[in-house]
Order: sequence, then structure tokens, then C-alpha cells
Amino acid sequence: MHRRLHGRGALFDVEPAGLIPRIVGLRPYQHRAHPPEHPGELPFVVLTGARGLGKSAVLGELRDAYQGHTPVALADCAEAQFAAPPTERPAESWSPLGQLLLVVAEQLAEPVTGAGRITFPRLMSGLVAVAAGGWGDADSERIRREVERILLLNESGSWISGLAGRWAGKVAAKVVAAATGTGPLVSGAIEATLESVAEGFTSRRHQKASVWYRTYPNAGGHAQRGLILLSGHFRAGGTSREHAERYLVRALLADLTEAYAGVLPRMQRLGRPLVLIDNAQAGPGPGLLDAVLKDRADGIADQVAFVAGLRGDGRELLRNGVRRELAEVARHTEWAPDAAAPSSRALLVALPPLSPDDTLHLVAAPAVPQLPHAVHRLTGGNPLGTTVLAEAAAQHPDRAGTLADLLTAEVRLTEDGPAAPAYAQLLDRLVPEDRLDELTVLAAAHDYGSACALAEALLPDDFGPSGVRALQDLLAEEGMPVRYGQFVGDRFVRTLLLLRLHLRDGDHGDWRTVHETLIGFYTGDWPAGFRLHLQLALGETDQAVAHLRDTFLTVETPVWLRTLRFLASAPYFHAHDAEGRDSAGHGDRRAAVALGRTDARHPVPEGADPVLHLRVRRLLHALWYLTDPLVVPDAKVGDRLRFELEQLSNLRPADNALLWQASRAWPAAALAGRPPRADGDDDEGDDERNGVV
Repeated sequence: MHRRLHGRGALFDVEPAGLIPRIVGLRPYQHRAHPPEHPGELPFVVLTGARGLGKSAVLGELRDAYQGHTPVALADCAEAQFAAPPTERPAESWSPLGQLLLVVAEQLAEPVTGAGRITFPRLMSGLVAVAAGGWGDADSERIRREVERILLLNESGSWISGLAGRWAGKVAAKVVAAATGTGPLVSGAIEATLESVAEGFTSRRHQKASVWYRTYPNAGGHAQRGLILLSGHFRAGGTSREHAERYLVRALLADLTEAYAGVLPRMQRLGRPLVLIDNAQAGPGPGLLDAVLKDRADGIADQVAFVAGLRGDGRELLRNGVRRELAEVARHTEWAPDAAAPSSRALLVALPPLSPDDTLHLVAAPAVPQLPHAVHRLTGGNPLGTTVLAEAAAQHPDRAGTLADLLTAEVRLTEDGPAAPAYAQLLDRLVPEDRLDELTVLAAAHDYGSACALAEALLPDDFGPSGVRALQDLLAEEGMPVRYGQFVGDRFVRTLLLLRLHLRDGDHGDWRTVHETLIGFYTGDWPAGFRLHLQLALGETDQAVAHLRDTFLTVETPVWLRTLRFLASAPYFHAHDAEGRDSAGHGDRRAAVALGRTDARHPVPEGADPVLHLRVRRLLHALWYLTDPLVVPDAKVGDRLRFELEQLSNLRPADNALLWQASRAWPAAALAGRPPRADGDDDEGDDERNGVV
């Protein structure tokens, strides 16, 4: 059960039941009922979070868990089919939400265990009326094609496919004749549709459905007039179209409600129908959410279990939604809507990152036992990142020694998919595609000001400060964390973007240009630590070592430790030679420096205390190496970090306790994948606020 997922048991568990079995009223992967938690009005479940947290994976697993047991549909609102009408379909007779309803109904119509197909006469009639608004100059073949798809609702594979096909063909013929005749086009097509529906179904239920549009506003009790008004409102666009679309959503839900009405259907159908909507922030998603929630707030009941994936936290779209952490809904939701607020009918559940134990189950590398731990440190528990790196390690076990090698390895994520570097495949899914180039440059920035400096120097003229602001807003809307001291707040995404920047050209020219631009920005009154951090990213270590050496006895120890930590957070993607120049080799010199293997060849500057100089040099390289998210931590380097801090503590008796504490806490934190913290820190990134020299 939910074999592809980890850390999501609160959604899928059977005993005791997780959130989705309680909402659907059916056990996953089983045709066994479960008492529903909300027998009356049920919440519209919305899974929230940034890219890569597994919303799509959860929805895909839910479809597999319930397919064949209860009617289920899965639609991704970000797909191209919802972006624009087909080439020959006029925009006035097509909308993303209308297309979504058709796609959802086609899937819900499929037979399930113990029950046959669901028919959608209300929705079919409404969709034909909408489509008819675009048939003014259409050929008969196009009309027939559109009508048959709407009326058949995915007839392939059904035991009644032959009968359904013949019936749909008759309906299409009548509609084509009406639409290409001399009378009013829309009314003729609608009349032919209603007549054919009435003739095709003789049961009371379907006869009742065929006249459902009598209650459409201003229809005067006439179903045909109601559909004509619906079609006109749809073609008018704006709020009129929204009104018509809301009725189409209501038609879908009414058809589903009708399918479950009566004694026999209730005995045959276990659980509620399940509609899964991915990327609900895109295309038709907001319109569907709005229509369902408003109808539920108005007392128009349905028993459809909706589960949506929404990028970001949904605060703008669902301002009054009830918010819960995933662990809080594992056994009960404690959900009750606010009578006055439609969006309170939504239950927003934030998907958390994976835990280290979850990562351990996903990443297998017997030759590198520390790899799962390193993967969790790099990804922060991002499920997509964890999965891709696990696949990279499986396909390239010889490259599992460093995460940088795994990220640059060519990986095939699906059997028939293309092979591409792991970092590129991750960025394709973790950042907006149309902003990848800009983010690649701006990822090196620390704040808005430095981002503007990069934009002015390296991005197109029309981007500018307003483009920087817009990109900040976009990242926040998508749920990316805001972190002080980093323009891109998600450490994992920032690391991937910086890796892309470094690899964008063979000689790393773009990397150097970006960092040299930032060095120029951080002149004047800025603390020297900002420039030294950037120089370290270019492989230039001497000035950073000299600065730490010369300030060790002159600045307060907490400030000195924060400066050390900030300098050691500089990115490192490639080897450098002894002078800091880019090297063609792949070795990482930092460990060798930290362990003292290069001391004999390193010239100590004239006038400097050689013991203190070499100690600070080893300390900086040890911390730089151990806190690098792309490195599998080495316990020997951790021991060296502890030893050097211990020895420095002897040189400042008044602050001995702070340095001694760091000598114990920092190696342990680095080896455990936690950020080392200086005394009094609230957040790892608060370097400027807390003081960097």
C-alpha cells in the first residue's frame, strides 16, 4: 500500500484510517467500505506546498488506490489541453473549465466493481449547448466529432460501447442537421440534443435529467430556453461566463448525485466518487474551486470527494480555508466550515518534507553508508530531490561518493524518457521554466539590492528592479521559503541553480562574472566578510584566512564565529589549484588542507604568527568542507574541526566557553546534517543582522 510514497501515511493508512479513506469512505486498494468522517457536508481537501513536495505523486497514488473500486478522475490543470482551445474551436465556445469538466466526466464514467457506467445527461446537454455557440461556420464533420466526444464520455472499453456509439451517432446526425440548416443554429442544436437524450433514455431518472435546465435563471420552466441562455452567457465571457461555468460544474455534481440515488445504486456503489485536481492554482483550477465551494456554501449539497494539489500556501486563493499540518489530520480533521465564508469549505493540508528515516528507505548505497544522510541534508527532505538522487545512485553507483557527481550524472527517470543530468531534470520541475535563466544568475545574490546589481549588469535591460520584485513575489507565491541572506530562500533549489550557473560554460566564465559583479557591489561600508565569502566561491582563500587570523583577538568571539560560519557557507563546485584558479581535476583540496597535508607547502605571510595562521586555515577549510551540502561528511575532518576549535579556545581564556562549546556542537551538527549555530542565533542565515565583520 502506497509503496512509492514515504512519510504520507496520514493520508493513506488503513488501520486506523488516514484522511483520504475517511473522506472517500473506502479503504485504498480494497473494495471495502469505511465509515465516512463527514456524512453530511465534506471538506474540499487541498494539499499545499512548494514544488517537489510530492503533491502530484500523492494524487497519482490516490488514483491507483481507488481506480476500479469507485469512480475516480485525475486532471492536471497545468496541462496544455487546458491552456487554449483546439485550433478549429472558437475561443467564445471553449474554456479551460469546460474542458476540465469534460475530461473529468470521461474518467468518472468508467465502470467500477459492482456497478456500471455513470452517465452525465445534464453535463452533456450543457456542454453541447456551449459547443454549439461556435458552430457558425463549422463543417459537419467537425460538429459530429465534437458532439460524439461530449455524448459518449469515453465509451471505449465499455460493454455497451456498440450501443452507445450508435446512439451518439444518431444524436450527432440530428445536431449536425440542425446546426447546418436554415433555422437558428444554437436553438436547433439544443433542441435536437434534448430530443435525442429523451429518446435514448426512457428511465425516469434520465428523463428528469433531460429537463434539469428548466431551473436555469430566467428559463421560465423551459429546459431548451435555459440551455440557450447558458450558451449565450458562456459566449459573452467575463462574469457571465463564470455564471454559466458554475452551472456546468453543478450539472456534473448533480449527475454524480443522481448516480448514487435510490436503494440499488447505494448498495452497489461503495465510497464516494473521487475527483483529483493537480496544480489547482493554474488554468481551470481556481474556477472549479470557486464554483464547488460557493455552491456548498449556498446549501447545494454534493457527496463528491475532491482532493487537489495547490502550489504555494493558498492564502490568496483560499483566504478563509481551514489549515492543518499533515500529522494533525492523521486520525481526525476537526473541520467545520464558517457559514459565511465559501473558502472555509476547503481543508488545506500542508505536505511536510521527508524525514531522515524516510530518506533512508528511499536511498540505497551500500558502498556509501552516509549517502542517505547526505541526501537528506542537501534536499532538506524534498521528495522529488530525494527520488531523483536515489535513482542517480542506482544508475551510477560508482558516482555515489559525492552528491555533485550524482547531480551531474545522466539519469533516465522513466523507462522511455530522455537521459539528462540529474540537476537539470530537477530544475525543470522545481523552478518556473520561463524564469530559469534569470534565477540562475540571481541565485548568487544575498538580497534585493545585490539581485538588482546582477540584473543591471547581466540581465536584459527590460528586466530591471521591477523584474527582481516580480520574481521575488513569484517565488513567494509558489511556496518557496523566504530566508534572510539569500535571494532564493530554498537551499536545495539555490544549490541546483548555482551548479547550473557554474556549468553553463566550459571555462566557468559566467560563474566568475557573477561573483565579481557581486564583489563590486559589496564595497564601501559593507563588512569585509561579504566580499571574502564571494572570493571563496572563486577559490581565492588567502584573504579570508588572513581576515579571520587578524580579527581573532580583536573582535568579540560570537561575531568572529558568525563570520567564520558565513565565510564557510560559500559554494564550492569544482577543484582549484594552489593559487585558487580553476583546475581541470576533480579532487576536493579542502579536506587535504583541513587535515594539514598541505601545511608544509603553504607559505605563511611575513609577520604572521605561523601557528595561528595555519590553525585558522585548517579550521576554515574543515568547516567549509563539512558544511558543503554536496559533500558526504568525513568524520576525520570533523575530528580536525573539533581539535582546531579546542586549541583556539586556549588563546582566548575569557571566551574559552564559547569556543569550547563550538568545538563540541559544530562537528556534531555538521556530521548530522544540521547547520552549525553561533551563540544567540535564531536562524542560520541571519549573518548580517547578527554581525559579520
